[in-house]
Amino acid sequence: PWGRWGYLILLLLLSALGLFGSDVCAKETWFERDVQSSGAPQSAFLSSPFLHAVSQPTTSDETVVAGGTVVLKCQVEDPDDSSLQWSNPAQQTLYFGEKRALRDNRIQLERSTPNELTISISDVVLSDEGEYTCSIFTMPVRTAKALVTVLGVPQKPQIFGHEQPIDEEKIARLTCRSSGSKPAAQLRWKKGNKELKAEGTDVVEDSNGKTFTVSSRVEFRVTKEDNDAEVTCTVDHESLQNSERSTTQKLQVHYKPTAKIEPHPQYPREGEKLQLQCDGQGNPVPQEFLWEKEGSDAPLQLSSDSILIFPFLNKSDSGTYICTATSSMGSVIAKYNLDVSDASPVPSTSSTYHAVIGGVVAVIVFLLLSLLIVLGHYLIRHKGTYLTHEAKGSDDAPDADTAIINAEGGQAGGDDKKEYFI
Repeated sequence: PWGRWGYLILLLLLSALGLFGSDVCAKETWFERDVQSSGAPQSAFLSSPFLHAVSQPTTSDETVVAGGTVVLKCQVEDPDDSSLQWSNPAQQTLYFGEKRALRDNRIQLERSTPNELTISISDVVLSDEGEYTCSIFTMPVRTAKALVTVLGVPQKPQIFGHEQPIDEEKIARLTCRSSGSKPAAQLRWKKGNKELKAEGTDVVEDSNGKTFTVSSRVEFRVTKEDNDAEVTCTVDHESLQNSERSTTQKLQVHYKPTAKIEPHPQYPREGEKLQLQCDGQGNPVPQEFLWEKEGSDAPLQLSSDSILIFPFLNKSDSGTYICTATSSMGSVIAKYNLDVSDASPVPSTSSTYHAVIGGVVAVIVFLLLSLLIVLGHYLIRHKGTYLTHEAKGSDDAPDADTAIINAEGGQAGGDDKKEYFI
C-alpha cells in the first residue's frame, strides 16, 4: 500500500513541475484513475501531511451561437504550485496547463498562468454543448463546472398556401415554417403594416434531437383590396441578436370585373370616325366583350376585342350602346349614350383651339385700329395752316394780262405780297 501512496505523491510532484503532457491525459488523468482505483476515501488524502488547503477554482457559464466562438476561463487564487486543466463534457482533457491534450484545431490556448487557464473554442457546433470542467490537481482534486449553451440559429421562414390565387370573400389559410432553432423560435405575421393573430403554433423536435421546427398558421377573409398585398412571416430568436429574419409573399386575389366605355374622340360628330373602347378591369382581366345596341335584337359584336368601331358616323348611329365584359369571375355591364346631331354640335377640341386663335387675332386688329385712330387724331390737331395774300390790284384787273402785270408790279414793290406759315 505504501508503494501506491508513494507513486501518487510522485504524480503530484510531476504535475506541479508541469511535466504532465497530452500523452498522459486522455479521458481522465492518471491521478484521477489512481485515486479511484486505490479504493481509499478522499478523507485519507486530506489527512496527508504533504497537503494543505488551497482555494477553489472559479468559472462561469457561457452561451454561444452555433458557428461562433466561446471562451472558457478558469481562475484560482492560490494554486499551490498545482496545474489547471480543462476537460470537455466527455471528460476528455483539452488543455493541461499550457499543454494541448486533444487534437482539435478549433480549441486554442488563450492564457496560461499559475492562477489562470483560458481556452477558446471556435466554429462551435451543437455537439459542443455541455458541462466543461476545470480541475486543479490538489489532494483532493478541486473542480469547477462551466455550462456551455449552444444556440441553434433558425432558418429563414417559408410561407405555404399562397401558391394558388384566392377568390374574394374566401378564407386564406397560410402556414409559416422555420427549422433549426434552439431553443424553439417565435413566429409572427403581418399583412402590410397590420399585425395578424396566429391561429396556432406547432413545435416539433428535429431529427438531430437538439433543434426544433416551428410552424404557425394564420387565417383571414380576403377582399379585392388584398390583391398584391404583402404578407410577411418573421422569426424571432435570441441567436439573431436583435436582427430579423423574415419572408414576404404577395397574395393573388381573384375578383369580379369592372368596366366603363371610353369614346375616341371624346366629342363625336357626324361624318367622323368613332371608336368605343370597353375598358375592363379585374383579376383575371375580362377576355370576352359583347357589344349591343338598345332596341336592337342582334348583337353588334362578340369577340376578345374590346373596341367597337364606327368608320363614318351618321345620325342613325345615335342611341345607347351596351358592353358586357366577362371573365372567369363573372360579367359586368357598361353603357354609353351616343348622340350624333348637327343642330347643336358639341365643340370639339380643334374648334375650341380655332376660337382661341380667332379671339387673339380680333384683339390684335382692335389694338391696331385704336392705334390708327389715335395717330390720326393727333395729326389733325397739329396740322399747319397755309394763308396767301395775293398782290393788290389783281382782283380789279380787267383781264388776265393786266392782272399779271399788276401782280408782278406788286412783287417788285417789295412786301406787298407775303406768305405766312403757321
